[in-house]
Amino acid sequence: MRYYLAPLEGITGTIFRNAVNEQFGEHIDKFFTPFFVPCHKRTAGRKEEKEIDPKNNQGLYLVPQVLTDSAEDCLRFESKMHPLGYQEININLGCPSGTVTSKGRGAGFLKDPDRLDAFLAAVYQGKAGRISVKTRLGMEDPEEFKRILEIYNKYPMEELIIHPRVQKEAYRGVPHADVFLYALKNSRNPVCYNGDIWTVEDLQRLEEMIRAEGLEWRDPAVMLGRGMVANPALIRELAGGEKLTREELRSFLRTVTDRYAAEFSGDMPVLHKTKEIWNYMIRHFPGCEKQLKAIRKAKHLPEYEDAVRSILGS
Repeated sequence: MRYYLAPLEGITGTIFRNAVNEQFGEHIDKFFTPFFVPCHKRTAGRKEEKEIDPKNNQGLYLVPQVLTDSAEDCLRFESKMHPLGYQEININLGCPSGTVTSKGRGAGFLKDPDRLDAFLAAVYQGKAGRISVKTRLGMEDPEEFKRILEIYNKYPMEELIIHPRVQKEAYRGVPHADVFLYALKNSRNPVCYNGDIWTVEDLQRLEEMIRAEGLEWRDPAVMLGRGMVANPALIRELAGGEKLTREELRSFLRTVTDRYAAEFSGDMPVLHKTKEIWNYMIRHFPGCEKQLKAIRKAKHLPEYEDAVRSILGS
């Protein structure tokens, strides 16, 4: 099994992924950047260029992700990544945000299969390196995926990363595992699973479903996003390693907080980042709602750190 850290906009940037890699990276095969939106005028802004700078991503296999509905911009983005040493890029066809899908990008691209087909034809004809795709099942109905998979099967993808929900579901409800099984059976490209893997038991249930169907999972891989933010040692646990300890978590949080503080001016930008992480981590601390409320209300780092100490000591 291969394990990937998913792209989460605003969270899994350089600081977070480097901290994960330094402390828990032994079994992580790939890291994916939050998406870049290129256009004909530029490939990336100053902030994005810092995210993609190889000096800021040493010691990890990083895959830049691109969000676009233009084959020309996608290929231009790919051509800019090669001199930086990146041999693979990932196309985002899964973002469910309304501001993205309203422009026909991300999961919004899936509502127009013919346009999607033309886009992929141009991209794979002009590509120089490896290109993977991260997708949802469609916009409204999981049945849309049968037609979408027919299109994907035309192209030599590095891999097809599937989040088995449709756009309108966002992250609500239960992933459509039956459609993922359909993809395993019918995809001509290697398939990676993404979605709602929070614990070792979650992955075990998925693997049991696959075995029960008598299916072969070629080059098995899973991508972890929210689960890894909630528990940065989750991939280690999935690979058979030790569970996260409080001391490890305390050290990890100290690292990311200090690095955010060095990156930003003032407490509030740092707190915005750390509070977002705690929105996921709190699931592992039942009964600590009072401390989480204190974290959310904190306006200065000492208040935040007092609340964190209270949670970790509970």
